[in-house]
Amino acid sequence: MEHIMKRTISALVQNQPGVLARVAGMFAARNFNIDSLAVGRTEDPNLSRITMVVIGDDATLEQVRKQLGKIIPIVKVYDFTGENLVQRDLMLIKIAVASEKRPEIQAIIDMFRAKVVDIGPKFVMVEVTGPEQKIEAFVDLCRPYGVKDMVRTGMIAMPRHSKARPDKGVEPNRQEPEPDRE
Repeated sequence: MEHIMKRTISALVQNQPGVLARVAGMFAARNFNIDSLAVGRTEDPNLSRITMVVIGDDATLEQVRKQLGKIIPIVKVYDFTGENLVQRDLMLIKIAVASEKRPEIQAIIDMFRAKVVDIGPKFVMVEVTGPEQKIEAFVDLCRPYGVKDMVRTGMIAMPRHSKARPDKGVEPNRQEPEPDRE
């Protein structure tokens, strides 16, 4: 029986409109679930990087990699399974807290190396970055005070080594589709 686990995949894509919609459409059409999705520009203004965390077994991951490789604007797909990665998530969280409880919250903020980014009479907004487990632990500690609102970026990841192993990347299919004939 195959082990179901979270797997991180990164796709280097052409920076053009509609690429994310095509990727998301591929996932939806094949009933694959995206646990986390983050997209951003790279050092090359013509390229963006999509980092996805998917939950599945080896067969599911292989299908995701193959299907991503068929989408023309995708330049390269990296499977980070088993790689030594630096992973980060960014969260903004608004915590309901009266002024007399602020020292307690500040102690939690300091312990997690988080940062207060906004403050009001009945709330504190905090920025937290780190691996998913750190973010989840911070949220768990804040729940008793009352979490008013929360937003997360999704996971981004980069291998610790200067370049990903070539056998882990998937070269996409570069054949242009034939035009529709009427």
